Amino acid sequence: MEAMLKKELGTSMLKYTGYSGGGCISEGQSYDTDNGRVFVKINHKSQVLNFVFVCITCTNAITIKAKRMFDGEMASLDAILQTETIKVPKPVKVIELDTGGSAFVMEHLDMKGLTKYSTQLGEKLANLHLHNKRSLDKQMREQQTENEWQDDWVTFYSRHRLQHQLNMVEKSCGDREARELWSHLQLKIPQLFTEVEVVPALLHGDLWGGNVAQTTEGPVIFDPASFYGHSEYELGIMAMFGGFSSSFYAAYHENVPKAPGFTQRNQLYQLFHNLNHWNHFGGGYKSSSLRIMKDLVK
Repeated sequence: MEAMLKKELGTSMLKYTGYSGGGCISEGQSYDTDNGRVFVKINHKSQVLNFVFVCITCTNAITIKAKRMFDGEMASLDAILQTETIKVPKPVKVIELDTGGSAFVMEHLDMKGLTKYSTQLGEKLANLHLHNKRSLDKQMREQQTENEWQDDWVTFYSRHRLQHQLNMVEKSCGDREARELWSHLQLKIPQLFTEVEVVPALLHGDLWGGNVAQTTEGPVIFDPASFYGHSEYELGIMAMFGGFSSSFYAAYHENVPKAPGFTQRNQLYQLFHNLNHWNHFGGGYKSSSLRIMKDLVK
C-alpha cells in the first residue's frame, strides 16, 4: 500500500510518524511526505455500510463502495472549505487500493480535545450555517430577483428522512407502536414549522462531540457528511451525545437566534438519529425513539 501511496502522491518519502487513529468504519495513520505531513484514512473493505445517511454524494443508508464514501467526505470538506468560515482538514486525494478498499489523504492537523474554543466554535458554526443565506441575500440585492430555490424542507425531512427510517423499522421488526405514533406525528410535523423560515444552510451533517477538536489556532471540525438543510438539524445530534458547552450554545444562538418552536423541532431532529441508531445498532434506541414520538404528538 505504501508504494501505491508514494506513486499517487508523487513523493519519494513516505515515513510513518507513529500517529494513528480511527473509528468504527475506517482506520487512519499520519505520514511525512516531500510535501508535508498528511493523514491517511484507510478502509480495506471494498464495500462498507454507510449509516450516516446524509452527505453530498450519498443519500441513503446502504452498502456502498469505500471509494464512494471517501468521495463524499472529500466533497463535504471541499464545500466547507470554500465558505472560509470554520477550519477543516484540507482534502488531498481519494485512492483506490490494489488490495481492495480505498484510502483518503488529507492535511494532517495536530488536534486535541476541544477545551477552550467552545465560544469560537459556536460563532464559526453559526457563520457556516449563515453562509448560504448571506450569499443568497447578496444575490437578491444585486439581481433584485426572487430566489429560485423553492424545495420544501419539511416534506423532504418527513418523507425522505423519518419515513425512510420508519420503513426500515417496519421491515426489520414491524413495531406496531412506532407505526401508530408515526401515523399521528406525520400530520403534526408541518405545524412545528409554521413560525420559522427555513433557508438552506450548508451543514456538517454529523457534528457530535467526537467530530470536533482544536489546534493551537482554534476549533476544527472533521469527518463531515455535508448537505444543505435546516440549520437546526445540526443541533439534534449534538443534544444526544453531548460534548458541547453552554458557551458554545450562547455564541451560536447569538448569531442564529432560536426561532419559536425550537425545542420541539430539536426533538424532531433527534428522532432521526435515534431511529437511525435503532436500525443500525439495535433495540437499545427503541425506547428513546418512541419516547420522542410520544412527546411530539401530545
